Amino acid sequence: MPDILETLLPVFGSAVSAGFPSPADDYIESRIDMNEYLIQHKEATFFLRVQGDSMNQLGILDGDLLVVDRSIPVEVGNIVIAAIDGEFTVKQFALSEGNPILKAANPAYKDISIDPDGDLEIWGVVRWAIHKLWP
Repeated sequence: MPDILETLLPVFGSAVSAGFPSPADDYIESRIDMNEYLIQHKEATFFLRVQGDSMNQLGILDGDLLVVDRSIPVEVGNIVIAAIDGEFTVKQFALSEGNPILKAANPAYKDISIDPDGDLEIWGVVRWAIHKLWP
């Protein structure tokens, strides 16, 4: 898989305040490689674009770019890419009485209960959702 960015980007030495403004330090502390920051398992990572708003209350928005890792074991609460009868969706993984449930994060959408004989395949765990803040 080709590198996302082959350039090391600057990381400033101070954090930005999300509350009251604070004086900023004017120096670069280090440089960051976005490949190392976003991708833990290079061979098992892929990207998908989101279409729809079923996960918006968990910060996953229409048009977002998802970074998905296939090597991470799925746990309850993970956001996953799942194939149900061959159709892909992004949902939060849960269990009810031992059966998988794919939970939406928007009350306009119903959760998806998976029949024990159903065709469910988890393709990976979503590690990052990248979206623009301004058009």
